[in-house]
Amino acid sequence: MEKNLQLSIDGTVVSVAWEDNASVDALKALVSSGPLTIELSMYGGFEQVGSLGTRLPSSDRETVTQAGDIVLYASDRIVIFYGSNAWSYTRLGKVTDRTAAEMEELLGNGDVTITISMQETISGKA
Repeated sequence: MEKNLQLSIDGTVVSVAWEDNASVDALKALVSSGPLTIELSMYGGFEQVGSLGTRLPSSDRETVTQAGDIVLYASDRIVIFYGSNAWSYTRLGKVTDRTAAEMEELLGNGDVTITISMQETISGKA
């Protein structure tokens, strides 16, 4: 049995290819004792942003984001994109089972609540 991060957006579980970095390791440690629920707010017409309530290690790099990208901003905010932006972020992951249009449908109609938790998997399958 492995434990992997799981993300749900307003109760909809999405598949995420998580990065292999210190920020994701810290996020796993943060949710190892229980799910983390974060209120996200629309910002800029292309992203949802919410406070993690703590700081994670970061390695910001100038990057161009696409719909589905999940990043860490300012070490303490999680951002999920339904559009594109260029800024300095630490990449956390990418939603892999939704198109850009589906991401906009999930995120583009008002504030959302996300839950990040640990999910037990067998051989990489949930």
